[in-house]
Amino acid sequence: MKEIKLKYGCNPQQGDARLMMENGGTLPVTVLNGAPGYINFLDALNAWQLVRELKLACGLPAAASFKHVSPAGAALGLPLDGIDRRACRVEDIEGLSDSPVACAYARARGTDRLSSFGDWIALSDTCDEICARVIQREVSDGIIAPGYTKEALDILKAKRKGGYNIVAIDPDYAPDAIERKQVFGVTFEQARNTAVIDPLLFDNAVTENRDIPQNARRDLTLALLTLKYTQSNSVCYALHGQTTGVGAGQQSRVHCTRLAGNKSDIWQLRRHEKTLSLPFLPALGRAERDNAVDIYVSDEYEAVLGESAWPRFFTHRPEPLSGEEKRAYLSALSGVSLASDAFFPFADNIERACRSGVSYIAQPGGSIRDAEVIAACNAHGVAMAMGFPRLFHH
Repeated sequence: MKEIKLKYGCNPQQGDARLMMENGGTLPVTVLNGAPGYINFLDALNAWQLVRELKLACGLPAAASFKHVSPAGAALGLPLDGIDRRACRVEDIEGLSDSPVACAYARARGTDRLSSFGDWIALSDTCDEICARVIQREVSDGIIAPGYTKEALDILKAKRKGGYNIVAIDPDYAPDAIERKQVFGVTFEQARNTAVIDPLLFDNAVTENRDIPQNARRDLTLALLTLKYTQSNSVCYALHGQTTGVGAGQQSRVHCTRLAGNKSDIWQLRRHEKTLSLPFLPALGRAERDNAVDIYVSDEYEAVLGESAWPRFFTHRPEPLSGEEKRAYLSALSGVSLASDAFFPFADNIERACRSGVSYIAQPGGSIRDAEVIAACNAHGVAMAMGFPRLFHH
């Protein structure tokens, strides 16, 4: 196919929208179901690049959950333990451990289930029946993958009353080395960002603690590649082969670190036994449960779920997760990896990161205050690698 006509562009008032190759060639994507829109394809093509590079770098199937041209979460196809399954709401999926790509998506969606509502999914590998069953009950706009089994395709085509967007991409497609886009009638041209990120890059630790074990190298690789396709400025936290918090599109670096850190804290607190044991009403929907969990672990629990509100969610009023309990739980954490798409201009980023259990950091460096940032890492025993390419994405 040489062209796909779209209903409209970013907004309904932006008509004459279409997808095509600049040289008039054949598109590398095929719509198997539905009618994806302009923003859907922006998410799809960015997300595909991320999962493709994650698999190449780490040798595992990968998945991403995208919203508005940034990942809400990304992950590798590692097995889920009992707590992971409960927190990701896939404890009842039979055969999950037999599908690495399904595990990858469950983890990616589990990074930030609130933000992933209505996501675009990308898979590095063929979507199988188990993965389709994970996707089936989530609110999602569509999916891009290199292929689909017949069973998976039948399940996905039934979503959204038959209108679920399903896109296949040619896994061998390679874009031109030069990319172009227009803003206000002016054409921008640049070389594609071909920066390669892999676990071998983390030998250049600049801190007193230079020990970055293999699992942390994997997580730092995941975090950096996630940032390569996240709207800048951006910071990403990762643990156990999945992102735990992505802070995108902030003008201040420390605001990225805070935003991603707060999301990572929520990810951690969703694994607290009190949270996992919340007494939901049996008929409460999945999205409503995610909203209730987000409120429960926040500092606004008492204000939002007061005496009149909690019966909408729970069979009985749950015991609050106190501020002291949350601080104790989070203060015991360690082993989290953090990456930044550009240098840290001040040491306040390190101080905030360490409050969320960060033990390993990767960032390009190049600030006039690099020495202060390194000193802050040394004070907290954090191992930090530097010397990576900047990964701004716009």
